[in-house]
Amino acid sequence: MTGKEFPLQVSARLPDRLGRLGDLAANFWFSWHRPTRQLFAMLDRDLWWLVGRNPKVFLRCVDHAVLAMAADNETFLASYRRVLAEFDAYRDQGLTSYTPAGLRDDDLVAYFCAEFGFHDSVPLYSGGLGILAGDYCKTASDMRLRFVGVGLLYRQGYFTQRIDEAGRQLAEYRHTPAEDMPVVPARGADGQEIVVQVQFPGRMVAIKVWRAEVGRVPVLLLDTDVPGNSEEDQRITQVLYGGGQSMRIQQELVLGVGGVRALRAAGLAPTVWHLNEGHPAFLVVERARELTLRGLPFPAALEAVAACTVFTTHTPVAAGHDVFPQDMVLAHFHDHIRELGISEEAFLRLGQHGNGDHPLFNMTRLAVNGARSINGVSKIHGGVSSEILASAWPDVPPRENPVGYVTNGVHVATFMREEWAELLDQHVGASWRFELMDNRLMERILEIPDGRFWYVKQQVKSEMLNALRRRIERQHARNYCSSAHIHRLMKYIDPDDANVLTIGFGRRFATYKRATLLFNDLGWLKQIVDNDERPVVFIFAGKAHPADEPGQRLMQEVHRVANMPEFFGKVLLVEGYDIDLAGVLTAGVDIWLNNPIYPMEASGTSGMKAAINGTVNLSVLDGWWAEGYDGRNGWAIPPAHNNGNDGERDHQDARTLYEILQDDVIPLYYQRDERLGYAPGWVQVCKRSMASILPRFNSSRLLHDYACTFYAPAAAHGRAIAANDSAAARELAQWKSRVAAAWGGVSLRLARPLPERISFEDSTTLEVAVQLNGLAPRDVRVECVLHRELCSDLAVPEKRYSAHGRATDGVRHIGEETVFVAPFAATGDGSGEVVYRLELKPPWCGSQRIEIRAMPRHDSLLNPSETGLMRWL
Repeated sequence: MTGKEFPLQVSARLPDRLGRLGDLAANFWFSWHRPTRQLFAMLDRDLWWLVGRNPKVFLRCVDHAVLAMAADNETFLASYRRVLAEFDAYRDQGLTSYTPAGLRDDDLVAYFCAEFGFHDSVPLYSGGLGILAGDYCKTASDMRLRFVGVGLLYRQGYFTQRIDEAGRQLAEYRHTPAEDMPVVPARGADGQEIVVQVQFPGRMVAIKVWRAEVGRVPVLLLDTDVPGNSEEDQRITQVLYGGGQSMRIQQELVLGVGGVRALRAAGLAPTVWHLNEGHPAFLVVERARELTLRGLPFPAALEAVAACTVFTTHTPVAAGHDVFPQDMVLAHFHDHIRELGISEEAFLRLGQHGNGDHPLFNMTRLAVNGARSINGVSKIHGGVSSEILASAWPDVPPRENPVGYVTNGVHVATFMREEWAELLDQHVGASWRFELMDNRLMERILEIPDGRFWYVKQQVKSEMLNALRRRIERQHARNYCSSAHIHRLMKYIDPDDANVLTIGFGRRFATYKRATLLFNDLGWLKQIVDNDERPVVFIFAGKAHPADEPGQRLMQEVHRVANMPEFFGKVLLVEGYDIDLAGVLTAGVDIWLNNPIYPMEASGTSGMKAAINGTVNLSVLDGWWAEGYDGRNGWAIPPAHNNGNDGERDHQDARTLYEILQDDVIPLYYQRDERLGYAPGWVQVCKRSMASILPRFNSSRLLHDYACTFYAPAAAHGRAIAANDSAAARELAQWKSRVAAAWGGVSLRLARPLPERISFEDSTTLEVAVQLNGLAPRDVRVECVLHRELCSDLAVPEKRYSAHGRATDGVRHIGEETVFVAPFAATGDGSGEVVYRLELKPPWCGSQRIEIRAMPRHDSLLNPSETGLMRWL
């Protein structure tokens, strides 16, 4: 019998000569700076991997004798000094304005997101949204943008995945104390730790603010696990996307309202507020409340808030947006509504989606109402989002409403393997790291000798196969599989013979991603893999949300097929999907497979990570791949015709997939030159994939696009609207109210007949009489839109954004259609019927259609269609 055991943590003390290892461990710079990670691994490689490559935990656990030896080891000290020199040089270049966009020195971007994926050792992310947010912060640091992130500090984060012997997903949550993360308490100007308060129904909840350093930029992370809060409230920030609606609204209240208050307490004054998804949208309410408490009427306060707010939507389906019961929202915002000076009905309209038939408060609609800059995350997704959100601008054709797009990109320093980076250093030049958007420079990748390119790819692939074997051995040994069974399972993943064609599928197991499309015709699939002279291995990995039972059933179906005799060892399901495994797979496999239901892939970024590592994409033409595919850099599955029959659609897409594999991919991969040991044609596709994708789909281009297209205009617009005690916001709000009241009585009629035929060099006079119903002529823009009949069948209703959100007169694009737009001029004053005249000289010959329409016009509108009002003749 033994007595009670008490925990005791003994931390190593850093020798003076290694004292700054703590600085390196306290900054997420380690997550994209490989020499820093190598430095920790040099001390104790086994421990480094045992603690999940978490430098804070590593320094707490490493043996003191190891540190003492390292402090006297000149080889280690030389590496230590080199890393510190790079770290200090990087940090010493402080943040500044981003001059290519025209941002000012006093501009600051606040970026709100519910998850951040900086590194797999810190569980603050679940999937693509968080990893994108992590990349975004790293890139803001690289570009020295004045930037601050705002998120939540989850102690358990998202779950760790295990898969049992029946293919069932097991979710394990691991508690990570704050002291094991690279965070410190945020402090205010007085030096005190920042704790803000947020009103919840019947109580105040305290929120502690932590600060993470991501290279040069800070990220504030909010935490309710503090003394004084109830146990229930302490759990609010415990699990990412955990619990039901009650937990979700509390998390989003902490993020949106608490995030604004945290920034204020930290002395930070953003000039641009970026909502990455709808989760932080309650910040719109909090910022409006701040202004109404200063005496600004709510409509003007909303204009001032929206002017400098950017909203990015990532969700490609209407059902995917967060909604809450209205009574739940009212219970949490009772005090806010009173301080806003509006009725409950007016407050609920901020989150009303559609025609109001649905008694739910929609967070995406709140974000739309609180932002003047709105975008999707790929060209197709911009068009899809325009349709989903069309009711926010009821009179405006979806492809002309304010929703634009910026296609996602990936942080190259994080996701490109060092072997590839070194190869590019040798053959492209070391400057490539700082000139990622230079297409001509990246064309030099095509000049890399085929043999060198193939050697690096096989080296990276061999490392992947090694990593897979270790993971599969652990996974199946835990499930009580025999050594003989495991050995047979891994027959084709031999690191010493990496000449097998590997095809990877790694992503969230959501139904629309169709993980099991490959199994649509198992007989055909058997023909594809049943050739030992040309072996093919499919590797599946990914998580389903613990509440997503259909997604988990897909995983079980993969497991079932993988255990069929004809597919054993040729279809593998690997557990524990995270940033590390995703990086191993995207860099190591030969083909990256993606087959979502069109058009439900908002963007996707895993294929970008694959391409920059010499992996070739085979994907449905959706999301980013519809823009990235050029006919020579991979393979594309054109979306099947949508006749409403899901089974027929899947059958057609699967047939195309099988045909591409059987007729193109497998023959080309195995078309080996025996003298060279590889297929030159295959290497050409790999090089083309890297050279074409790297300059266009990196996160430097992504952030550059946001800065130029959204941040700079939003900052300038916000300043103009807020100047002179928000005089422009007050005037614009009053004008919008007046226009909305009068618009129902605005109408158009022809004042003179339209000609049916004119000569090319001639002009014709168009006259339209507009009943202004009390508005002034300057309040209404009347325009003519010419459509070419020859091109009308070629028009595709997808969105393009224009700089600063301003539509231009003359020849311009609406979707994929090229049109000619010309404004009419009012011929008189008055508020009744006024004639508008245009001398029209068409720029083209041939059959054309004339469209005449009117819309409200005001100099303070960031986007001409933001009122959502139009009238057609």
